[in-house]
Amino acid sequence: MLYDAESGNLTITAGGDAMITRKLSVHEEENFLNLVDLFRAADVGYVNLEMLMHDFEHSPGSAGGTFTGSDPANLSELEWSGINLVSTANNHSHDYGEGGVLTNLQHLKDSSLVYAGTGRHLSEARSAGYLDTKNGRVALVAASSTFAESGRALNQRPDIKGRPGLNPQRFKTTFTVDKDSFDQLKRTDRLLGLEQKRNSLRNFRAAGVIPEDSDEEFSFLQHRFKAGNSFSENTELNQEDLAENLKWISDAKRMSDWVLVSFHCHESGNTMAEPPEFLIDFAHKCIDAGASAFIGHGPHVTRGIEIYKGAPIMYSLGNFIFQNDAVKWQPSYNYDQIGLDHYHTPADFYDKRSDKGTRGFPGDPIYWQSVVAQIKFSGGDLDSLEVVPIDMGYGKPRSMTGRPLIASGTIATQALSRIKDLSEAMGTAISINQNRGVVQI
Repeated sequence: MLYDAESGNLTITAGGDAMITRKLSVHEEENFLNLVDLFRAADVGYVNLEMLMHDFEHSPGSAGGTFTGSDPANLSELEWSGINLVSTANNHSHDYGEGGVLTNLQHLKDSSLVYAGTGRHLSEARSAGYLDTKNGRVALVAASSTFAESGRALNQRPDIKGRPGLNPQRFKTTFTVDKDSFDQLKRTDRLLGLEQKRNSLRNFRAAGVIPEDSDEEFSFLQHRFKAGNSFSENTELNQEDLAENLKWISDAKRMSDWVLVSFHCHESGNTMAEPPEFLIDFAHKCIDAGASAFIGHGPHVTRGIEIYKGAPIMYSLGNFIFQNDAVKWQPSYNYDQIGLDHYHTPADFYDKRSDKGTRGFPGDPIYWQSVVAQIKFSGGDLDSLEVVPIDMGYGKPRSMTGRPLIASGTIATQALSRIKDLSEAMGTAISINQNRGVVQI
C-alpha cells in the first residue's frame, strides 16, 4: 500500500448533544479522563454542537426553551477533550438569528474543529465539512428536521443574497382517523370558517403551498387529516430536501474516503424512544447513497441502534454535555413566558422553570444517562461497535451537572439496558460485558 488510507481502517468515538457552557480541562476525575481518552484515541471525535458560540452581541432569534450562548473559548475545551468534528444543524442554530449563525460559524472557523450543517446560504449549509486523518479523509453532512422556519437556510439568487441558516430535511405528517371523527373535524372546520379562509388564501399563494382539500383528506389547524378505518400517524420526507441531501452525500462520497451523516430530530414515533417513520426512511436512504455511518441526536434521550446493509445507524445518542441550565443570559421573552419581570436573575429563571429542579430536564434522570459510541472499521467494513455508558450528574447542584463521566454501577446498568432493549426492537442484539454494550455485527 502506498497510503495508510488504503487499509480501510477508521475509528470513531461519537457522542450526542453537546451543550457546553463551562471548562472541561480543569477536571481530573478518573472516569472523566478515561472518557476523554476514548475521544483522543480515535481518528474521529464527534459531537453535535447544540450551543451557539457568541458574546450575546445579537438580538434573540427563534428558539424553543433555552436560548443558547457560550464563551467561544469553550471550543478549545472541546478540542482539548479530543473532539475534532461537530455538527451545527439543530433547533438552536437560530437562537440569535442570522447574526448568531454567522458569529458561531466565524468562531468555528477560528478553531481547529471541522463542522457542517449551517452556512451563509443553503448550498453551504448542505455541503460537507472535511476532516483529514491519518486513515483518510472524513466527510460530515449534517441536517435537521427540527427547526424554526426562519432558521432554514435559503439559496442565493442572481438578484439577492441567500439566507444564513441550517440544512433542513422537512417532512409531512398526515393523521388518519375513522370516518365519524373525520366528518366531525370537517364540520368543525367549516363552522369555524377555517375552510373559507383557507380557500381565500389559495388565491394569494403559489400553487402547492396549501394542499387542496377533498372528501377524503383536508387540512385542519395546520395538520393534514385523512379518512380511514382506524387511527394512525404517517410521516413522509420532503422530496426536494431529500434529493438535495442525497446529492451532497453523493458529492462527499466522491471527495472523501468516509462519509458520516449527522441528523437532529426531536420528532418521535409512538413514544419518545421510538424514531419517527421518516427518520428511519431518511437514515436508510443516506446509507444507500454512500454514507458510512448515521449519527442521530435531538430528543435528549437515547434511541435504538440498527445495522443496515453493514452500516451503523444510531437513531439518538442522547446527551453528551448537558449544561443548558448554566447559560449566562436569557432574553426577556423567556422570563415573560414564566411570569418573571426584568428584575429577576438567570438563576431565578432556571429555578422557576424547573420548579427548583423537580420538573423538566432537571427533574428526570433519563436525560442525564446516556452513551458514547465507539465505532471501528477494518478493511472498509464495520468491524465493531461498542456503547459506553455515561453519567452527567443527575441531582447534583447546577454548578456541577452536565459534564459526562463514564458511568458505573446502577446508572451504567440502566443506560446500557435501555439501549439494549431499544436496539433489540430494531433487530440489533447487544450484549453487556464489563460496563460496555457490544453490538453483534
